[in-house]
Amino acid sequence: MHAIFLCVTSPIPNPVIQVTALTKRYRETLAVDAIDFSVARGATAAILGGNGAGKTTTLSMLLGLLLPTSGQIRIFDEDMLRHRYRVLPRMNFSSPYVELPHRLTVRENLRIYGRLYGLRRVEDRIAMLAEDLQIGDFLDRPTGRLSAGQKTRVGLAKALINEPELLLLDEPTASLDPDTGDWVRSYLEAYRARVNATILLASHNMAEVERLASDVMMMRQGKIVDRGAPNTLVARYGRTNLEEVFLHIARSGAVEQMPA
Repeated sequence: MHAIFLCVTSPIPNPVIQVTALTKRYRETLAVDAIDFSVARGATAAILGGNGAGKTTTLSMLLGLLLPTSGQIRIFDEDMLRHRYRVLPRMNFSSPYVELPHRLTVRENLRIYGRLYGLRRVEDRIAMLAEDLQIGDFLDRPTGRLSAGQKTRVGLAKALINEPELLLLDEPTASLDPDTGDWVRSYLEAYRARVNATILLASHNMAEVERLASDVMMMRQGKIVDRGAPNTLVARYGRTNLEEVFLHIARSGAVEQMPA
């Protein structure tokens, strides 16, 4: 049985996301097990782990879609369990597993979300996103008639409609061909730099994570079992890339703690 070493990092001053002892239990299943982490303003962090590791559950609790069993979530220094409506206008999310209404056109969907976020010039914002994300050709097509890749781009447009300061992304380039996926990653890098946005993403694309993220949290069985910059993790495990680190952790056993 191989040991997994957890590196204890120093606290981040004034983090955008601060999670303390966050836990989610479904009867006998412990989906998220007392995790702690923080993410700095302007950083891109990633949560990695196999299916069932707790990634999507963690993102859902950050969004307020799921109530934690215990623990605390602070975003923009607000308690999300008590005051989430103070910060929701400043954040957004995208996931290929969350479908927009199929009968509405892309434009109608984006218009509704723009109004929900209180945008004053919704049509101008839709036009800008249509150009930026190259969705203009199917703005007036029912969303249910789009290809998987087109839906992914529309989902990203929805996530950016309010120009969020915090962007939560679950598999942001799923179903995209390599060229379009590379283009979307470049767009996200430019957006983060322009807005000084904070991005937290969950992805199974290790090359994507190595490119976008400066901080990676490895989850296994509901716990964060290691954390660090991609190159730090690669060096720590003596591997050649992050995918090899991922496979090693996913297939290993005990968790041991190692001082920073």
